[in-house]
Amino acid sequence: MLPWKRALRPLAALLLTAAVALVPATTAQAASAPSSGWNNYSCKPSTAHPRPVVLVHGTFGNSVDNWLGLAPYLVTRGYCVYSLDYGQLTGVPVFNGLGPIDKSAAQLSAFVDKVLAATGAAETDVVGHSQGGMMPRYYVKFLGGAAKVNALVGVAPSNHGTTLNGLTALLDFFPGAADLLSTATPALADQVVGSAFLTKLNAGGDTVPGVAYTVIATRYDEVVTPYQSQFLSGSGVHNVLLQDLCPLDLSEHVAIGLTDLIAFHEVANALDPAHATTTTCASIFG
Repeated sequence: MLPWKRALRPLAALLLTAAVALVPATTAQAASAPSSGWNNYSCKPSTAHPRPVVLVHGTFGNSVDNWLGLAPYLVTRGYCVYSLDYGQLTGVPVFNGLGPIDKSAAQLSAFVDKVLAATGAAETDVVGHSQGGMMPRYYVKFLGGAAKVNALVGVAPSNHGTTLNGLTALLDFFPGAADLLSTATPALADQVVGSAFLTKLNAGGDTVPGVAYTVIATRYDEVVTPYQSQFLSGSGVHNVLLQDLCPLDLSEHVAIGLTDLIAFHEVANALDPAHATTTTCASIFG
């Protein structure tokens, strides 16, 4: 291999790793902070909210940083809330969701079993951001999760992969970059449009009977692009565009999962559709 081509390999991988980053770049210190009010294994679901909620972070995220907004929001509304770390790579602290997504789905399966055993519930509801909104579909479809998941809510999920506005096409111009990307961070490669993982996941339809699916997307998503690729097709699907609810909402990929109270309100509606209230710009106050 020519020297310049060898030099481009790590450069291309670095570029794409940064570009495909599917989670908030919050402080690493927050990952070691104790969660407040969630991951309480003595919590017993109420009659009003009979299913525990499992939160699934995105790529480069973790069980604390990704949920500093939504977890307390749900806890104060009476939910038993739990979050896991998955997709860890050896030697990479704090930043998770980087390993092969099928292996991450197996970690989710074990975690759901743990939550159900602790709470005594028969089913859970799952809410995920970015990769965390897509990965549970593998669990539901291939690992027996359909019997244990009532509702799956994806916030800016990478359901059909991302083109990153064409940036992934750069792989063709950097010899060896695709192989390096797959080896270093398999989850990123799995989320590129047309990957073998996504082809398997979406073959035969997006959904599994018996699970209620909600997708919450923003028009200003700059990571999972085009944003329409986040939406699902099939029975039991509710696709939501934030700007249809509040045209003033300017949240992009990070904010929709981390701080957007309008998105949080729509998550609450998906978890309890029988008592859903209309989501508007005013939902930031309630």
